[in-house]
Amino acid sequence: MFRYGKLARQAVSALSYLAENFDPDGRFVSSAEVSKHRKIPVALSAKLLSQMSGVGLTVGITGPGGGYRLSRVPGEITLAEIVNFFEREMDEFPCPLGKGSCSEGEHCPLHEGLVKIEEMGRRFLETTTLAVFMKKQEDA
Repeated sequence: MFRYGKLARQAVSALSYLAENFDPDGRFVSSAEVSKHRKIPVALSAKLLSQMSGVGLTVGITGPGGGYRLSRVPGEITLAEIVNFFEREMDEFPCPLGKGSCSEGEHCPLHEGLVKIEEMGRRFLETTTLAVFMKKQEDA
């Protein structure tokens, strides 16, 4: 069944904080600030944000006033872009009856339903962007 692991979840959490605090003028957010607000260890927060910089999802600068920001507007970064960095493609469908049960001969009674869940999960990640985390701007 489609799932993603702890590192992928924490990366989504870290980047969601950058989306919440997205500043088109380019405010950089420290990994310590992300760590504090997302309850992720500081070293892990720094590592995840650096890795996301390596694949072009964040931009980082060092020194005073340094930190990270999203490389694009939140509406242009899908959750799938983040999750796919940490998760490998499954070689075969994980049948609850054991390895190879659904790939050889008839499918088990759960197969079609589980395939639909898998497809829905992937579609959700591919169509959901970090924009869902942005703070709503109230009209004055």
